Amino acid sequence: MYDRILLATDGTVASENAETHAIDLAAEHDAELHALYVVDESVYSAYSGDEYVDEAEGPEHGLEEQGREALAEVRTAAESVGVDVVEAVEHGDPAEVTVAYAEKADVDLIVLGTKRRPAEYRALLGSTTDRVLRLTERPAIVVKTETSADR
Repeated sequence: MYDRILLATDGTVASENAETHAIDLAAEHDAELHALYVVDESVYSAYSGDEYVDEAEGPEHGLEEQGREALAEVRTAAESVGVDVVEAVEHGDPAEVTVAYAEKADVDLIVLGTKRRPAEYRALLGSTTDRVLRLTERPAIVVKTETSADR
């Protein structure tokens, strides 16, 4: 049923819960797992970084490093159960890049994590997961994680 599964991760607790689900699905279906970390351009383009002399020291570099670490954790967990992983770090708007990657890799399923947030929070700030769901035509699974306020 699934040959290629895309896990979009940002290294948060919500992504870790989605990671477990994606790896389990990939193992069950003998599918290739694509793990994607998107460096959000809006984060580093809004920051002047005047105190950084070398661009490799700036926030973009830190976000890329965080992404590589998150993907390494996915790879380790997936390989421990025999799942092949294709890793990618890309730059841009996380929702748009995720949807474009899913199309380019021709994935059968997108797995996303999200935190439960109050409606007011989502109305003001939105959600990358919500945007991916609105933009994609591919099947998607959302793995919800409770925030400490939900408990």
